[in-house]
Order: sequence, then C-alpha cells, then structure tokens
Amino acid sequence: MSSAVAPQSPVIQHQQLLKDVFGYDSYRDGQQTVIEHTLAGNDSLVLMPTGGGKSLCYQIPALAMPGTCVVVSPLISLMKDQVDALQAAGVRAEYLTSAQSPEQTQQLFRALHDGHIKLLYVAPERLMQLAFIERLHHIPINLFAIDEAHCVSHWGHDFRQDYRLLGNLKRQFPGVPITALTATADLATRHDIIAQLGLDDPYVFKGSFDRPNIRYNVLQKYKPFEQLKGFVQQQEGSGIVYCNSRAKVDDVAAKLAAAGFNAAGYHAGLESEIRDVIQQGFLTDRYDIIVATVAFGMGINKSDVRYVVHYDLPRSVESYYQETGRAGRDGMPAEALLLFDEKDVSRIQQWIANGDNSDRQDVELQKFAAMEAFADAQTCRRQILLNYFSQFSANHCGNCDICLDPPKRFDGSVEAQKILSCVYRVGQQSTPQHVVDVLRGKQHKRIVEQGHQQLTTHGIGKDQSEGYWHNLIFQLIHQGLLRIDITQNGVLKLTEGARAVLKGEQPLTLAVPRLTLNRGKAAKATVKNYDRALFAKLKHLRKSLAEQEDIPPFVVFSDASLADMADKLPTSSAAFLDISGVGLTKLDRYGDAFLQVIRSHLDGH
Repeated sequence: MSSAVAPQSPVIQHQQLLKDVFGYDSYRDGQQTVIEHTLAGNDSLVLMPTGGGKSLCYQIPALAMPGTCVVVSPLISLMKDQVDALQAAGVRAEYLTSAQSPEQTQQLFRALHDGHIKLLYVAPERLMQLAFIERLHHIPINLFAIDEAHCVSHWGHDFRQDYRLLGNLKRQFPGVPITALTATADLATRHDIIAQLGLDDPYVFKGSFDRPNIRYNVLQKYKPFEQLKGFVQQQEGSGIVYCNSRAKVDDVAAKLAAAGFNAAGYHAGLESEIRDVIQQGFLTDRYDIIVATVAFGMGINKSDVRYVVHYDLPRSVESYYQETGRAGRDGMPAEALLLFDEKDVSRIQQWIANGDNSDRQDVELQKFAAMEAFADAQTCRRQILLNYFSQFSANHCGNCDICLDPPKRFDGSVEAQKILSCVYRVGQQSTPQHVVDVLRGKQHKRIVEQGHQQLTTHGIGKDQSEGYWHNLIFQLIHQGLLRIDITQNGVLKLTEGARAVLKGEQPLTLAVPRLTLNRGKAAKATVKNYDRALFAKLKHLRKSLAEQEDIPPFVVFSDASLADMADKLPTSSAAFLDISGVGLTKLDRYGDAFLQVIRSHLDGH
C-alpha cells in the first residue's frame, strides 16, 4: 500500500507564520535552515539546547505544508504543554493518549481524517501500533517529528526501548521527511540516532549548547538543607530541586514547607492523580518549588523556572545539562546550583554496578565519571560543559562560580598534616565527621568511649569551622592523599601519597574552602532595564487570565514577553504586535487587557 504523503504544493511563507502565529520577528540561529531543508522534503537531526527553539523547527513546516505533522513525544505532560501553547497561539493541535476515553479518541480520529488537525502529538508505543500505522496510511502526513530523539540510542543517557521501534517509520512512510530533535547527545549518540531511525542523508544542525543566561554554581555539600534554604531565600520566581531518592524528596519538601516555602514533592511513588495535581500546581504557580526525582524530568516545559538545584549528584553530564536547562527557557537570567559530596560518588557507582542492565554498565560508569569530574573541577564550568558536547571553547564564561569568584589558593601543608595525622591516630577507622569532631576538640560520647580525646590531634583545629575541615578533607581525597572505604561504612584511609606530605617532604597547595556563594558580583548575562513595577502588574494580570482559562501563566505570555512590554511600553495594538511573542491570535485574545494595564500604569494608576 502506498503511503498518503502530503502533496508538496506551494507552501505558506514560513517567515509570515513566524510573526503572525508565534509573534517573533526573526529566527534564532539554525532554525531557518532546518525549516527550509524540511520544506524541501529532507530528513534532519537537530541538536539545540533546552529553550533553544527546537519546537519551531517542526511546528512551522507543519503549518506551512498541506497535511498533518505527527510529533513523537515521550511524556503526556510534555505533549499537553506543547498543545496548550499551540492552541493559545491559534494552532489546531491535539494529543492522543491512553488516558482519553474511547469517545474522545474517536472524536479526535474524525478530526484527523477530516484534515482539522495540523499537529498530532503521540507517544512512541501508540504510534507504532499496527492499527494506528494503518490509519495514518489514509491521512496526508507532511512530517514526522521525533522529540527527545536521544531516547532511541543505546548510547544515550535516557535510552527507551519503545523508541527503537521508530526505525520502522522510514520503511512504512518512505516519502515523508523525519526531523529528529534533542538537546543532549554526544558524538556516539548522534551517529546512533541517524542509524536507528534510518535517516536518509540528513541535514545535521548542531546549535550552540551554551545557555549564557544560566549561572552555574557548585558548592561542597555541607549541611545541605541549610545551604538549600539560604540559596532559595535569595531567589525570585519558581524553582526545581532534584534529589536522587524518593525518601529524600519527601524529607526535603517537608522541611521546605515547614520553613515557610510554598513547596511540594514529586516522585514516581506517588499516585498518578497526586502527581498530576502537583505538576499542574507548579505549572500554574500554585507551588513555587517542586522537589523531585528525575521522574519530573522531560515533562516540564515551564518557561519561567528561575533556578534548578541538584541536591545530589546526577548520573551523567547529559542529565545535569538537561535538568539545569529547565531554568531560564525564556532567556531571562537563571541559576543552577549543584551540591557535591564525595560520599555521593561511591553510592552512585554502587547503584550503577548493581543495576539491571549489565550491557549499559560501562557506558553509565563512563558518563558518571565525566559528571564527577565536572563537579570536582576548579575551572570554568561552562567551558567543561561545552567541551563535553564537542563545542570546544577557549574562553572563560564570566557567569559561573569559578569565573565570578575564582578559588583562592594557599599553602595547605600544615592543615593537611593535621588532617592526615588525625586519620592515622584514629586508626584509619573513622568517618570524615568523626575526624572533624576530633580536630575541633569535641567531647561527645563516641570520642570519649574510644579515648580519642587523649590524642595529640584532639582540638588542634578548633579555630576553624566544621565546614572548613570537611572541605579540606574532600580536597585531600580529590588530590589522592585520602580515600573513602565504602566497604567499611565510609571510613577514611591514608593512601601511599599521604606519606610525603605527612613527613613535610612535599608542599601542598589547597583552595580556600567556600561553603556559600559570593552573590556580590554581577553576571555577564544581563537583561534589559525594564519597569519592574509594571512587570509585577503584568504578571498579576497574566496569572488572573491564566486562572480564568485554566492554563499555565507562561502559556499566556512568557516572562521575556512581559519584560519586553515593561521596556517598550506599547499603548496601541500595532505597538503591542511588536512585542516578542505576540502574534495575531494573542493580540486578539489578550491585547486589550494588557494595553489597559500599561496605559493605566503610565497614567500613574
């Protein structure tokens, strides 16, 4: 049977769609070239950062060509967000999931067959069902767009078996172009995506992986909840806190709520109805903070997340990059904070080693080693991230903790000798916390029981804080002078390299411990100087309109659009149409309300 391919008749001018539908005057880097290749019937692989504009690369061709675009997406929540945003812009988009009733499904199929749907979002397992494939053969399909395409690859950090079946699309619909899109794929993953999907000499666009509006910060984990609380207190807007276990999600969320923050926890152990309520509450700004496992992952398309915190170490650079990429998707300044503890390293290595998939064990261990190296580094964070994705950069970014507050060095030989000597005198049988307690002269029960208050190292470090000594211990671990023995409950052991330092034969340079972020310096990424009071009024209006329509506020307008309004101060429909993100549908739907607030503000009300 021949596939029903949409005829390649003259297309609508895509530049006009960009302005009229989506409200943008110009394309971002790479978008136009990808779109033109797609309109010419060619396959594409698009690598763009989260928030880099991947969606427009298939949405505009879908609207420009006759027929329907089928979009493959891994999560219902992600489909819903995309469809909400498209419908708000006046686009006929729908999603098909197993949660819909038979009546809803039949209604959707009728609309599909009648040519009333321009973009249909489906999960890979639904798309590859024989009955659904048969149905698509009777519909003019103009494009298949495969979002989160790294899921198709064995080498990818988020491999999914269902995605492997998508290789059949080329055999079933040989004349329909495929656009595969991802924000996170190293070189091996890129090659595998092309092979697995059977892409025909695809145009490959590799955009910059740089997200200059995100400030990357790493802190040595010490009293992590206090560090988290201090960080969040200095933030504006909403944020996500990632933890590696469900129990920790529950604990951190409860502590934040008890401390007065509007926070909720989210993980796969919760009932689906509760997860839906929490996720919707975050999207609609009822919750400011979501504490989550990676189950929250790809389903978040909220453009105005202002910060992401990793309470625990992620398992790969790709995961870290993707999760931090949830922040600042609107291009406004955002922050990422990673709390790093050497004990997390051993724990995660054990998880990987004990995992079900032995075939992927080596791949995952290599990826985790790269993540550990990032957390441990003393050089520009952004440089390391970009280099990992083969975007080699010789320049420091000026917007990470290392660039804004470079580590200060000192001769740490004496401090190192104090630590190493103490580890030796407690018999190399104590945890870092116990060694710190001995150094600081504590007299608690365990120290007295073991007679450690009698040691010559007891109290020799009482002039410095607990966090100071913890930080130096981990620096000695990083430099190979100490190791944590995970087979003996995490006790500290001396390495052969410690001997020369203990004897004073080898000087040692250490970094001055840093347990809080220096927030006094301005970030390199700055935003235009807009009217903050008007911005607050516009946000209030946006929230009110969103509640009336039961959609997330950012679907009405992004923070970036509101900032542009508060900067340009439009008072007419023509001027409002010049605002970034304002298309004809949004002008018609929201223009009068926003213009009224702007005029009233300018009149001093």
